[in-house]
Order: sequence, then structure tokens, then C-alpha cells
Amino acid sequence: MKTRNYITAILFLVITLVMQVALAANLAASQPAVIPPSNISPPNVSLPSVTAEAAVLMVAGTRQVLFDKDANKIMYPASTTKMVTLLTALRHGKLTDVVVVGPQAVDIEGSSLGLKLFDELTLQDLLYGMMLVSGNDASYAVAEHVGGGSVAKFLGWMNEEAEKAGAMRTHFTNPHGLPDPINHFSTAYDLALIATSGLADQEFAKIVATPVQTVQFINRGQTKQLANTNKLLFTYTGASGVKTGETRAAGKCLVASAKRGNVQLIAVVLNAGDNRWQEAAQLLDYGFRVMELKRKAAS
Repeated sequence: MKTRNYITAILFLVITLVMQVALAANLAASQPAVIPPSNISPPNVSLPSVTAEAAVLMVAGTRQVLFDKDANKIMYPASTTKMVTLLTALRHGKLTDVVVVGPQAVDIEGSSLGLKLFDELTLQDLLYGMMLVSGNDASYAVAEHVGGGSVAKFLGWMNEEAEKAGAMRTHFTNPHGLPDPINHFSTAYDLALIATSGLADQEFAKIVATPVQTVQFINRGQTKQLANTNKLLFTYTGASGVKTGETRAAGKCLVASAKRGNVQLIAVVLNAGDNRWQEAAQLLDYGFRVMELKRKAAS
């Protein structure tokens, strides 16, 4: 009898997983295909060589695509997920709220702000901790607080924000980006759309462009200085954000933005390995050259 029950349980698990895979595939297939322009460079401007598994270069605001490589391929987004967590928290939360950290936030694996049970920080400081050092613990604490104790409610808002941004091949099941093999996914193109939407928000743009920030642990009477994991903020002229991401499943990812003059660009590289900084910078360089040539041709 025990053997029969065990076999039945295994069969049920297999069937459930198959159904979830089919659901994810149907969701992706049912969305309208995004067809960005061809990668055609102006004279004397060579296309960048990109080894990342998926990449896209977009003009913020107009959403014009200047370069793409498998930009619509379904990928793990890793901590670039936190762009949507930030945007959702800004839409539904109050920055001056004092957040009391619960036990589930403390137990989150991966990159951390170093939160302890019953720590108290303002929502604003938690958002800096989430975006600068990519704190998974901060992400969960934000979602739990802003969702009024319900992370599921917050996740519903996250998926609504993604849809509003036009990210039709994206779905989130957590606020931090740790891998979910079935229902947590996005694309390079969708992440660029989300970044564009976020950068239109003044507070979002301010947070993601911050290289170094000090946050306060109210209950401890202590402060901690945070340095942004986005190296381009320290090395690339005009860099303005946005978010790094890395898990074993996703590889090394980066959503990078930069602004020069009136032109703001967003470069996304997914599963780019150690080349993510160089390849994002190459994409941005290429984009600024293309936009300058277009400006001169129009004048």
C-alpha cells in the first residue's frame, strides 16, 4: 500500500510539472511577437560583437530598438527582477514608512543587506539596500510590508506593472529573482521596456543612479554604507542605472542605462558571463554613435 501511494504521489508530481511547463509555454507563445528593427548600422559604424545569450539596445522613451540578439528569448531575469519590485513599491508604498523585518525575509538566500529579525528601516532605505547591494532579504521585506503582509498581493501588483510597461513575455513569482524553473521569466526586450518605464519615475531614476548610499538601522542605532554593484556607475560616462543580476541558472546579467545630452539608452545583456560590463558599454557606445549620426543627418 505504501509503495502504491508513493508511486501515485510521484505520478501526481510529474503531471503537475508537465502542466506547469505547458502553461508557461502557452503564455509565452500566446503573446504577440515583438519584431525589432534589423541590426543595420549606418556607414562607418560597426555592429557590436555580443557574446551574451540575449541582448538588446533601446532608446529610452521612444522604445526604438537599435540592436538585438535573441531579444525575445525567454530567460531567467535573476535580480533584474528587482526593477519591478522597486517600481511596484514606489507605486504602492510610502517611503517614510518604518518597516519591521520579519522572519521570512531574514531567511532568504543569496545576496543580502544583512537584515536581522525585527530590524527597523525606512522603506526608502530598504529600497536602496535592495537595489545597490541587491539584497534579497530587503526585497522580501519590501514586498511583505507594501503588500500589507501579503507577498502574493505584492506579486500581483508586480505582474500588473510589467504588463503596463508592455512586458508581455514576463512573469514573476518572487520579488528578488531567485530562480523558479517554471513561472519566473522575462526577455531582454521586456527588461528594457521595464527599465524605460522605471526611469520615467523620478524616485526610481534617483535610486538606480546612486553609486553609494548610507542606510540607517533604526533599532540598532547604526548605519551602513552601501556601494552599488553596477560597476558602470563608476566607470562609464553618463551611466544612470539600472540593475545587475546573477544566479547560477541565469548567469551574469545587466540592465544598464546611460544618458548623454538628450539621449538616454538602455542596454540589456543576459547570461553574458564576465563580459557583461564590456558588452553593455560597447552597446551603449554604439547607440550613442548611431544617435549622433541620426541627429547630424536630420540637421
